[in-house]
Amino acid sequence: MGKQLPKARETDGTALIDRDPQLKPYADQLRERFSHYQRFRAEIEKTGGVLGEISQGHHYFGFNRAENDGETGIWYREWAPHADALSLIGDFNGWDRDANPMFIDEWGVWHLFLPDRDYADRLTHESRIKVHVVSELGGLDRIPAYIQRVVQEGNADFSGQYWAPAHPYQWKHHAPSFDAQTEGLRIYEAHVGMAQEAEKVGTFVEFTENVLPRIAGLGYNAIQLMAVMEHPYYASFGYHVSNFFAVSSRFGTPEELKELIDTAHGMGLLVIMDLVHSHAVKNLNEGLSQFDGTAHHYFHAGAKGEHTAWDSRCFDYSKYEVKRFLLSNIRYWLETYRFDGFRFDGITSMLYSDHGLEREFTSYADYFDIDVELDAIAYLMLANEVVHTVNPDAISIAEDMSGMPGLARPTDEGGLGFDYRLAMGIPDYWIQLLKEKEDKDWHIGEIYGMLRNRRASEKHIAYVESHDQSIVGDKTLAMQLMDTELYTKMSISSTSLVIARGIALHKLIRLLTFSLGGEGYLNFIGNEFGHPEWIDFPREGNNNSYWYARRQWHLLDDNTLRYKHLNAFDRAMQHLDIAHHVLADAGIYLLLIHEEAKQIVYERGGLIFAFNFHSTASVTDWRIPVPQRADYRLILNTDDIAYSGHGAVEGTHYPWQDVPMEGHTQSIQLYVPVRSALVLAASVESQ
Repeated sequence: MGKQLPKARETDGTALIDRDPQLKPYADQLRERFSHYQRFRAEIEKTGGVLGEISQGHHYFGFNRAENDGETGIWYREWAPHADALSLIGDFNGWDRDANPMFIDEWGVWHLFLPDRDYADRLTHESRIKVHVVSELGGLDRIPAYIQRVVQEGNADFSGQYWAPAHPYQWKHHAPSFDAQTEGLRIYEAHVGMAQEAEKVGTFVEFTENVLPRIAGLGYNAIQLMAVMEHPYYASFGYHVSNFFAVSSRFGTPEELKELIDTAHGMGLLVIMDLVHSHAVKNLNEGLSQFDGTAHHYFHAGAKGEHTAWDSRCFDYSKYEVKRFLLSNIRYWLETYRFDGFRFDGITSMLYSDHGLEREFTSYADYFDIDVELDAIAYLMLANEVVHTVNPDAISIAEDMSGMPGLARPTDEGGLGFDYRLAMGIPDYWIQLLKEKEDKDWHIGEIYGMLRNRRASEKHIAYVESHDQSIVGDKTLAMQLMDTELYTKMSISSTSLVIARGIALHKLIRLLTFSLGGEGYLNFIGNEFGHPEWIDFPREGNNNSYWYARRQWHLLDDNTLRYKHLNAFDRAMQHLDIAHHVLADAGIYLLLIHEEAKQIVYERGGLIFAFNFHSTASVTDWRIPVPQRADYRLILNTDDIAYSGHGAVEGTHYPWQDVPMEGHTQSIQLYVPVRSALVLAASVESQ
């Protein structure tokens, strides 16, 4: 059993100190942020708690079928307290701004009931709709805040759409089970629009048919879908969200997304959604900005409401209706689409009033100074409570580069309640290392320390590169290593020292990160096989080209190219965790490190990982310590011909010898070629 926390601290937010004594000087600040959360919590207890009104806004606002004085019909409601008038318009009433005026209540909520007897044949599935808002801005046609479907009309204009299919999607599969205590979270990050080879926007249907089988075949157990929420500008990668309850129509319909998720579940894949609650698009025509005519409606007024670096608006998390909007949004995606969790985007921007821009976060004081946003912290604690109350098996992941203490600890300890945090420093480190030093000058101890540098008791998702490292202007890991020879020397009949080095290091970097960097692992679509190009969505600056907004699967499927070997290695790496539960094992034991020889050996998940990073010297009869008096067998060899290696390792069985080494009473001997690694497992029969 784990350490019992002092009862006096269970309710004041300072239990984190027992896990991290360096937090002791900040006990008062921990109490303050926990008290702020408790005030938020007390406010919503009055209306049923986290499963009450606060997370059911989508069943009240927007368009919902219900009764009114015995009549069935559709209620439409909108929160716009400072607007002068609202009226519903659409093709159902000829876009007549006077035909369907709305009425306001004491809470600033406008409402309208459309009885079936008058509108059943007029406001129908896929009817286009907007709401005309009269305010200090004048009269503007806006898209309803809680709209669940938005479609683009022509090149610019977006319209809401009433979505009520006669035959809603019928679910076939339950979500696969996942136990973080015994399983590692192996995430395949993907963007549906750029997942196809054709120079166009890919669809949910194409992703379901063409990409899901590839992901499942590699051995991943989760997909992370980017850019699901509607966004007017495709090149924003889905980060400038305009309509939080609407599936991006450029990829397909809500029913087609449900089929994608259902099919993934049937393949044993969890589906995690990239959730953007850190900011919103500024656009008046498509988004929430100045919806009721004021700058302080859903967002902060003045400079605090403007994220100048992102050209977007910042939510005011202190407002009840903002919390209801966002917490309902979480519940909506969990229940309506059966997502299995979220990657919360841009957490750092929320946590600090300066958005964490150009800050190093080198001191604990940086997490508790006047720039910390208590409203945002309290909101995130509530958000995680909603996630885990609606679905106790759901997963929440924080994208935070600051390293705030307690981010991935339970709220009753004073943590923010996330299950995992992204280890964002790791990919940045690899890119910097590759740009600044040749591998012969790498410091193995420094690399090991970087990969182990994470808060104990907080689970991390490690990765070598995500979409961030591939965005135009930068290079993928494969491009950093092999540059233009990726286009000319990847044939299995070609000989290239650049390609040989690049492929070898591509495997070593990924295996080292996979086995040391966290309790989960993430890969961005195509990077597993060394996709040669960056990401650049169609925009004015590239003549609206889709050339870099796609994945060239033909490179992987061509048996004459080496891309297939990197893909095979990624599959083998994922299966290390499937068979041996490497990522769930918190125990990592350094067995040997030799800087001059560029060697490192460690144990995790009962496996021995032996790396030789040397660029010119293979190591023969290399004696390494092992923790068990058992023979060991080879289960993964990066130098295998199947992984585009040289096949120089002949042995597969390594008997233990009664030769003490590095504090262990036994050792084994290996042959490990240059720039390669072996993974060994103890033979059961020899123990």
